[in-house]
Amino acid sequence: MNPDSSSQTGTHVTTLLILGASGDLTGRLLLPGLARLVGSGRARGLKLAGAGGPGYSQEKWQQRVNEVCAAAKKQATAPGGTELDKIAADTRFAELDVTKPGELAALVDSLEGPVALYFALPPAVSQKACEVLEPGELPESTLLVMEKPFGSNQKSAQELNRTLIRLVPEENIHRVDHFLGKGTVFNILGLRFANRLLEPLFTGEHVEKMEIFYDEELALEGRAGYYDGAGALRDMIQSHLLQILGLLTMNAPATLKERDVRDHLGSVLRATALAGNPAQNTRRARYTAGTSKGRPVPDYASEEGVEPALKTETLAEVTLNINNSRWAGVPFILRAGKALGTARKEAIITFRPVSHLPTGFKGTDEPTKLRIGFGPDTLSLDLDVNGPGDLYTLDRVTLAAELNSPDLLPYGEVLLGVLSGDPTLSVRGDTAEECWRIVDPILTAWADDAVPLAEYAAGGNGPADWDTNCTKPVNGTPAKAKARH
Repeated sequence: MNPDSSSQTGTHVTTLLILGASGDLTGRLLLPGLARLVGSGRARGLKLAGAGGPGYSQEKWQQRVNEVCAAAKKQATAPGGTELDKIAADTRFAELDVTKPGELAALVDSLEGPVALYFALPPAVSQKACEVLEPGELPESTLLVMEKPFGSNQKSAQELNRTLIRLVPEENIHRVDHFLGKGTVFNILGLRFANRLLEPLFTGEHVEKMEIFYDEELALEGRAGYYDGAGALRDMIQSHLLQILGLLTMNAPATLKERDVRDHLGSVLRATALAGNPAQNTRRARYTAGTSKGRPVPDYASEEGVEPALKTETLAEVTLNINNSRWAGVPFILRAGKALGTARKEAIITFRPVSHLPTGFKGTDEPTKLRIGFGPDTLSLDLDVNGPGDLYTLDRVTLAAELNSPDLLPYGEVLLGVLSGDPTLSVRGDTAEECWRIVDPILTAWADDAVPLAEYAAGGNGPADWDTNCTKPVNGTPAKAKARH
């Protein structure tokens, strides 16, 4: 390998090697994200390789890459189109068993480096592949890119961290979270820390509660192999939503460099824990037969590949506290689920009531709410104002705006950080362990049936007695002002 070749490419990485080349993740998300990135001209000189088990071939891989690159060329820049042609012409596929000692290291050694190893594989296979690698087998410049879930609990995450750190330095380990695209992260940080109106209000003195919701209309969609062993708590709350919570609650970093941002993110998550006990502060449910997005959906327990005895939840909700001076006493409610009637992907910051409302206003004033929508990124502010007609009556209005949207697909943003060697938006090892520490007591309680498994019909809002069910427009859609008398 030529360890210095990356200096000529404009990226830290010369070759991206995707392990799991034939998989759904690679075809549906990774390659389209990469092609859009290359087509934008921001990955000069990158080389692409794929690897997988028996049954796949250079021809099949070549066809997959050709199709994705051809589609991306339709909106590529002229230099980006040239780069796409080069990638399609030069890509190669290798058949190998990543769990067999020596095979993966030999493949990496045959590629032009530095190499980024993207483990688009089941978590257990990725972990085994890393365990059979020996210290010194990989060049120190190699990047390891790991998909979630990173482990299955705190202990396994610690063991996996120890395995990885034997192979490359921590800054070369990218634990990716495609939910944390650069646009979303910097929209949150810019909103919080660049506005005098908001910056001092993000404290327990002014915030009554904070809710982070990720309700999806999609049901299982054939992903039982992964999802039935994970569930909503592991799949979304343990990873994505806890990272969003950290961004919304961390103190202002001195700079936007990776050390400052990740230090502050880790600090606030270390202070985060379940509020009280799982029986009182967590809820779980599973969808039954219904209709989602106009299509019939079978009962989750009867979906192909599902093991009903696992009691896997498709809707989870937890209430957390952050045990520091800034956020003491504020409940943080995180909820995620599938096969729900309304897609709701947003954080809602509910502010405390004013200390005094002058006598004479009619109606009951409602709390001020700031809503931050994810995908698309939006912003809305719910306010009480004097309405038309009777000036003594308060009306509810919503001020809404769209935030900057990235021109890259989510995995393109992830890969941009990887290829440039910037780990700012990857999850640091200690933070990954802390996220498992937060949810481990919940997983234990649920495994012991300390929390009942409720039910809701697919296409509904959730169990009837859950007060977090969606009943209003979401993601920045202005609600019609209504007069209260």
